[in-house]
Amino acid sequence: MPGIIGKKIGMTSLFTADGKYTPVTLIQAGPCVVTQVKTVETDGYAAVQLGYGEKKLKRVTKAEAGHYAKAKAAPAKKVAEFDVEGVSYTLGDVVNADMFIEGEFVDVVGTSKGKGFQGVVKRHNFAGVGGQTHGQHNRGRHPGSIGAASWPSRVFKGMRMAGRMGGNRVKVENLVVLRVIADKNLIVVSGSVPGAKNSYVLIEK
Repeated sequence: MPGIIGKKIGMTSLFTADGKYTPVTLIQAGPCVVTQVKTVETDGYAAVQLGYGEKKLKRVTKAEAGHYAKAKAAPAKKVAEFDVEGVSYTLGDVVNADMFIEGEFVDVVGTSKGKGFQGVVKRHNFAGVGGQTHGQHNRGRHPGSIGAASWPSRVFKGMRMAGRMGGNRVKVENLVVLRVIADKNLIVVSGSVPGAKNSYVLIEK
């Protein structure tokens, strides 16, 4: 399986085998159930759909209930597809954290924390105006000029300005799997991953 759905538990730190102090993230990876197998003949591409977590039956539509019934699985809270061309899976298969090996590299996809409406210093890392000796005294965190006057008489598209920040799909690449606790479906990866605690993430090999 090239990937799995998980949940971010939180961050901590540990010492690696060579004695290096490393910040790490604890992720509950699975168990996930194969809820659909897509093939080139029927769907035009090869993929497998995984479901993570359980949702109450009263909270799903009849169509969804029928979809999960084919896999003999409970309705899932989170569903995602993974490309599995050349590998075969069957409905109802369970994928766990034991698919990972300590020392291998993974990519983690998540939704970054929403920050709301933010200014240019926080949103785009503007430096602000340094000091108060250049003719201004109260606009240190303002964006400054956003364009010329007579030409082009407009603001160019893509101008970095204040606005809503965060809440985006973010992929962090090449994180190292430092620990695999298979009996609890937990993995420990180096560094940080996007999202808040208990948010869903996709771990890709």
